Amino acid sequence: MRIIGGNLRGKRITPPANYQARPTTDFAKEGLFNMLANEFDFGEIAVLDLFSGTGSISYEFASRGCSDIISIEMNPLHTRFIKQCVTQFKIRGMQVTRYNAFEFIDICRKRFDIIFADPPYSIQGLDTIPERIFANGLVKENGYLILEHPGTFDFTGHPCFVKEKRYGNVHFSFFTPASSASETP
Repeated sequence: MRIIGGNLRGKRITPPANYQARPTTDFAKEGLFNMLANEFDFGEIAVLDLFSGTGSISYEFASRGCSDIISIEMNPLHTRFIKQCVTQFKIRGMQVTRYNAFEFIDICRKRFDIIFADPPYSIQGLDTIPERIFANGLVKENGYLILEHPGTFDFTGHPCFVKEKRYGNVHFSFFTPASSASETP
């Protein structure tokens, strides 16, 4: 696994052998970030990375100039690894917090341009993540919640759903606040 773009491009991310996260594939990350680069100035946005796992998505944002990143991960081994990578790659502006992502959604008072959520596919409550995030007003107008999920989930009926992108077996559903979603063509 590697960082695929920006000033940290090519840096390897090598979690320990006992790591239990399912990282987003390099192929899917590349497609996602190519699309986002056309819609956002990474140096001007605030990002929340929920269920951070290896921290791979956060590093991609940081590598492209984002300096306002909050990375939430509950597993203490994973949190330590992400913090080690932040130090190793000399990333500034990335806050790594060990916390339950569902509980963080309920207490967070900051709003974000992009929230990326990549929960374990088998986690109970995966289908409730969009509703929880929008009920707490965490996505700025014209911002995105990007939810990575298996193909067994279909969010097209959600009032904030905008589009779905597929990269192999990886599915990203995009949501934006309801007022923005109704303006999207």
